[in-house]
Amino acid sequence: MIKNLNFFKVSPKGMENYLNIEKYLSNSKIEKSLQELVKIRVSQINGCAYCLDMHTKDAVKNGETPQRIYLLNAWDETKLFTKREKLALELAEKATLLNISHFDDNFYERLEEEFSDEEFADLLILIAQINSWNKFNVVVGNDIDKNL
Repeated sequence: MIKNLNFFKVSPKGMENYLNIEKYLSNSKIEKSLQELVKIRVSQINGCAYCLDMHTKDAVKNGETPQRIYLLNAWDETKLFTKREKLALELAEKATLLNISHFDDNFYERLEEEFSDEEFADLLILIAQINSWNKFNVVVGNDIDKNL
């Protein structure tokens, strides 16, 4: 059955590689709080209720405030987020919405002020990874009831 397909059951080797990326990211220099904010924002853009449910809960467990989660859709209009967080969220949006994004020199210069090359690479891996998880869950119709 394709709907609600359990990728871990039908493609264990493939999913093992995805989990290895998760293990790598858990040891990244990108702070856990920022990782969760990026995962939530990308999941909002992609409309992945499953991932939103999971990562908002994870963020709160790690000390994130509900107010910042509530205002994540408007991150660029509030002072609740740091410059570093705002740049990461901007990158997350641009990398997720490639068809409408513009990457200019000014953007890269701003990123270089806050992120090392390694951090930038890890951030982009994180963004690609959560986009993949969103697609798995949305396409096969995973339901948040599995997270409750």
